Amino acid sequence: MKRSLIISLTALLGLTYVQAKEPVDYVNPFIGTTNFGTANPGALTPNGMMSVSPFNVMGSPDNRYDKDARWWSTPYDVTNSFLTGFSHVNLSGVGCPELGSLLLMPTTGPLEVDYHDYGSKYSSEKAHPGYYSVEIDKYNVLAEATATPRTGMMRYTFPKGESHILLNLGQALSNETGATLRRVGEREFEGSRMLGTFCYNPQAVFPIYFVMRVNKTPKASGYWKKQPPMQGVEAEWTPDNGKYKIYTKYGRDISGDDIGAWYTFDTEDGEQIEVSVGVSFVSVENARENLDREQHGMSFDQIHAEAREKWNGDLSRIEVEGGTDDQKEVFYTALYHALIHPNILNDVNGQYPMMEGDGVGTVEQGHNRYTVYSLWDTYRNVHQLLTLLYPDRQTDMVRSMVDIYKEWGWMPKWELYGRETFTMEGDPAIPVIVDTWRKGLRDFDMDTAYEAFRKSANTPGAENKMRPDVDPYISMGYIPLGMYAADNSGDNSVSHALEYYVADNALAWLAESRGDKAFADSLVQRSRGYKHYYSKESGTLRPITPDGKFLDPFDPTQGENFEPVPGFHEGTAWNYTFFVPHDIPGLAKLMGGNRKFVDKLQMVFDKGYYDPANEPDIAYPYLFSRFKGEEWRTQRLVSELLGKHFTTKPDGIPGNDDTGTMSTWALFSMMGFYPDVPGVPEYTLTTPVFDKVTLHIDPAYHNGVDKIVIETTNPEAESVYTRSATLGGKKVPMRITHDQLMQGRELKFTKTTDGKPAK
Repeated sequence: MKRSLIISLTALLGLTYVQAKEPVDYVNPFIGTTNFGTANPGALTPNGMMSVSPFNVMGSPDNRYDKDARWWSTPYDVTNSFLTGFSHVNLSGVGCPELGSLLLMPTTGPLEVDYHDYGSKYSSEKAHPGYYSVEIDKYNVLAEATATPRTGMMRYTFPKGESHILLNLGQALSNETGATLRRVGEREFEGSRMLGTFCYNPQAVFPIYFVMRVNKTPKASGYWKKQPPMQGVEAEWTPDNGKYKIYTKYGRDISGDDIGAWYTFDTEDGEQIEVSVGVSFVSVENARENLDREQHGMSFDQIHAEAREKWNGDLSRIEVEGGTDDQKEVFYTALYHALIHPNILNDVNGQYPMMEGDGVGTVEQGHNRYTVYSLWDTYRNVHQLLTLLYPDRQTDMVRSMVDIYKEWGWMPKWELYGRETFTMEGDPAIPVIVDTWRKGLRDFDMDTAYEAFRKSANTPGAENKMRPDVDPYISMGYIPLGMYAADNSGDNSVSHALEYYVADNALAWLAESRGDKAFADSLVQRSRGYKHYYSKESGTLRPITPDGKFLDPFDPTQGENFEPVPGFHEGTAWNYTFFVPHDIPGLAKLMGGNRKFVDKLQMVFDKGYYDPANEPDIAYPYLFSRFKGEEWRTQRLVSELLGKHFTTKPDGIPGNDDTGTMSTWALFSMMGFYPDVPGVPEYTLTTPVFDKVTLHIDPAYHNGVDKIVIETTNPEAESVYTRSATLGGKKVPMRITHDQLMQGRELKFTKTTDGKPAK
């Protein structure tokens, strides 16, 4: 009676209970799923090996998307509309096609195994962290996906009739082919598929092993295999694509480039069947153990709830107050994207494939081995974020990098599942590890790391896998045209040298701290070699020919559309000219002084030369704050760039997310500070988007600090400009060190009240 009375009074008074949104509720996995953001809305857990994504980039009869025709490097684009399955283990935000294999697809009616025929339009998509669902129109099937760190589960709700579950091992984003399949009992298949050749490195190949299991005994099962064209029966066997043969009686092993397995069920209307997939990069046995130990009898809903809890725990490391719901959606989705890669590589038993070999290693208990080191991207900001908020993971990532050196003899550059792809340039492990060390995370073998750094910095080019063009870099201070990249991307001499300058600046500090003064001095000298490239005529850095002259003719805007340009990789001279973050005073002097530097940098923005979609110039907006009185330009530009390029729409990332790098730029910028010099523990400040940001810090890693609060003292002021900033109650400039931030703990901004820049 009391309960009825309460309900009646609540209804009478019009009172309703609305549960407050949690950080996980603001994540929109569809952000970045077009405009070449190359994110996907599939189900995964933080830094997990497994992800389950809808696959819609190939196979439409009326519009067959081709991953190679448009350099399609994602299993999904929101503008596409033809689903051919759900791929298991995918990359997020990358610029080359890879992985995206082990496709599952539910169908009904007559059994079809050619994806051109069984693919379907779809509708009613939903996605949030750890969950994805879609209505498959052709079959009236609801497909749902969730994941654990190393396994995926799909739940299909079928109509009444004959229904099928297909496992397609032919389709994938990878440029490799070849698979094996074995039926293990009535409800289980196991096998492997070859993957690799990322960015067309022919040796960067590796297998993925899997076990697939259904929770209902089928009435029939079997294999299919694509047959080659057969002479004399052209009417049946088309030379273009052959024909698929369905095996209904054969039940032993099968292998080939385009094979698959199928289950057939008699289903009642609304009947649900769950399909579980465990994976490993070591063995089928490990894939089965991963599946058994991580799912261990759990239902789809239980796994989904656990995935949501994991995400909410990680996302809650940052709490924001104020701002709009759209800004919170952009913010927490950015944090979500930053926590996808690097991802774990080891199985539940600790085993992992060793770097560049066929051996199997075992990670120390209590730690994880990580993979997918897109370091040319993530060394700029992602690892700084992980160091601050997820120090246990960042420490394991550094330990993994050191172990990669022990196994292979070199630090990673762009490592992928135990293979080095040599994609992009530089020596990016150096600033990552030096920055981590300088911020107090030291539970790794720095002696070995330093050995690795000295090796890559000094080994002659003919023997140097990390810096093949190091000889002229050391002898002349620069790299002339005619030295080609290890990833076969072209003659990118200036880009290479600039990356080495940043790495050597970070390494110089480490060498000095270890008493290696002569080496430290030589590294400082090397890091200033960018001066060789500065041309007063063009006002930019400019390639140098083998005879020591500037390239002529020369157009500093060449490369705007990613066309090849001598000396520069994926950009123009304007995208690289200010990429000397460790010596801005020296660059300003070359340009004729601070005023000319500021005016030229502003011109880059005014004329549209700035590229927000690629790494070399993403820190440009923060450079203005190096000059007293010009900080307002940083504040204005950061606000404008956030508003224009980072939105809640599917195109709300300005290009490849690059394993979270672009998202992390937005994340730091919205909080009001940015790490703009890789390897140097400093931050440039800008006006925060939110009224208050609380960072929950692990005191075990950060000298007892458990919280940092960033606050705007006059949040009602409608201004993007900061009048002053205080840290721990003391006034500070718009650039602070990491130690100052940790010691001050309370960073407060006071905005201008008239909406104008502070004088």
